Amino acid sequence: MVAVGRQIKLWRAAMGLSQAEFGVEIGYGENLIYKVEAGKRIPRPEFLDKADKVLRAGGRIAAMKVDVAQARYPKKIRDLARLEAEAVELGAYGNHNLHGLLQTEEYARALFDVRRPAFAPNDRERYVAARIARQEIFDRTPVTTLTFVQEEATLRRPIGGRMVLRRQLEHLLERGKLLHVEIQVMPTDQEDHAGMGGELQVLKLKDGSAAGYVSGQLTTRVLSDPKDIQILEMRYGIIRSQALSPRESLAFIEKVLGET
Repeated sequence: MVAVGRQIKLWRAAMGLSQAEFGVEIGYGENLIYKVEAGKRIPRPEFLDKADKVLRAGGRIAAMKVDVAQARYPKKIRDLARLEAEAVELGAYGNHNLHGLLQTEEYARALFDVRRPAFAPNDRERYVAARIARQEIFDRTPVTTLTFVQEEATLRRPIGGRMVLRRQLEHLLERGKLLHVEIQVMPTDQEDHAGMGGELQVLKLKDGSAAGYVSGQLTTRVLSDPKDIQILEMRYGIIRSQALSPRESLAFIEKVLGET
């Protein structure tokens, strides 16, 4: 990102534009221009397109979009983002927080705000942007089949406050009504529960292979051993059978929304 920012700065200087003048030309504030040129802020694709045009770079700045898209993901999430980009089917069980693909931007920001040690503001915004960017999986063609099982507690914990939670629950209902998405709720009073080992994710990829993803306090792991994948698939299948059905789950979310 420092290298990208340096290149933009050199092109801008060659055109004889100040940061403020350049910002006016492409429709962004001077402070954002400063942060991008210093490598402190990841530019959006439209920023690079506009910069390329205004600075007459002939496609050299716009060509950085692919590399910038990779850099927006924190290191520990890059492997997962790559797998999600190749997935034709994704199944995830969440036992503590709502899954990142299901989060609204304000909920994700509130979630990062309660992390300890605290994130620097720029890092927090980068993580939020990366998380929201991954949600393009919902709009992909051909569609990716997406299934989620969420613990009841994740629907009730008021991360960010009551109104943030309400909007998050409304977002869940919208996502759950998509034909290629199924959201299930695991009730807290469910006695027989195969997910006590923690959250998990299973992905079926375009080439016919499969992968798993598990995360803990300070570590994340991508699993590719067929034996490990077999265990995760079996476990996830049992978890889904123990949870409320998708129809029952949407009704349950509506009930929690009414109580929030």
